[in-house]
Amino acid sequence: MEVSYDGTDFSGWARQPDRRTVQGVLEDALAKQPPGAEVASPTVVAGRTDAGVHAERQVLHVDVAPFAGRMRPAGRLTVDENGIPDLDRMRHRWNRYLPPDVRVLHASVAPDGFDARFSAIRRRYRYQVSDAPWGVAPLRRHDTLAWPRPLSVDAMNEASDALLGLHDFAAYCKQREGATTIRELQQLTWTRVGDHEVHAHVSADAFCHSMVRSLVGALLLVGDGRRDIAWPGRLLDSQIRDSAVAPAHGLTLVGVDYPPDAELAARAEQTRNVRSATPGRG
Repeated sequence: MEVSYDGTDFSGWARQPDRRTVQGVLEDALAKQPPGAEVASPTVVAGRTDAGVHAERQVLHVDVAPFAGRMRPAGRLTVDENGIPDLDRMRHRWNRYLPPDVRVLHASVAPDGFDARFSAIRRRYRYQVSDAPWGVAPLRRHDTLAWPRPLSVDAMNEASDALLGLHDFAAYCKQREGATTIRELQQLTWTRVGDHEVHAHVSADAFCHSMVRSLVGALLLVGDGRRDIAWPGRLLDSQIRDSAVAPAHGLTLVGVDYPPDAELAARAEQTRNVRSATPGRG
């Protein structure tokens, strides 16, 4: 499944007691099925976004027992000869149950070997910043950070180059016990898309906790002149975490990339063997 959500009023993706989360409301909607069509497992997501982070194309999978050979679901839910339901109708049903800040965009039967988390080869994020002297336009305040100083895109791109590749990003991650902070940063580029709007485009094989926001926070200090261009690289080498973390609301998960179907199972096995960390968090 591919889903989109506005993270403003969510306490992140992962279900938590007494908190409104994307996983919580989505699984509640998936549970509201006719008898015989119930979802058989919790959702498995490509990347667990933090509180306030948005998603244009989040990917998840969920196990559902086929209907063939057992009781057909009640109501006007049709299934094919393999016991697969009409997923377009299911998507319409789910979106009726979901609140307006979450939408199911697409649903399909996953290829053999697919795992939303472990089969992924890349997560792509965008961070939006306004350096307008008057702040952020009111209609953009939930997805764009207001930065009070003019930003140099050239300086931020030059500083970003030193961070690309396979590194230990301990200085840019909120570390978890027993979890690795080694990641391959594949893209970190800045573009000015208007007179006062700047976007960061970030992709990696996976992200450790708060990694994207930490990278952005450090580079914004370079962009406004308060840190020199070599500082983010020195911070990386130090492996000492800094307090420069950009707010969550400017960050959006743009999409998740997967290998060809024939390579999905091998990719999932490789990822499980190599990394014990929780991937994908921005």
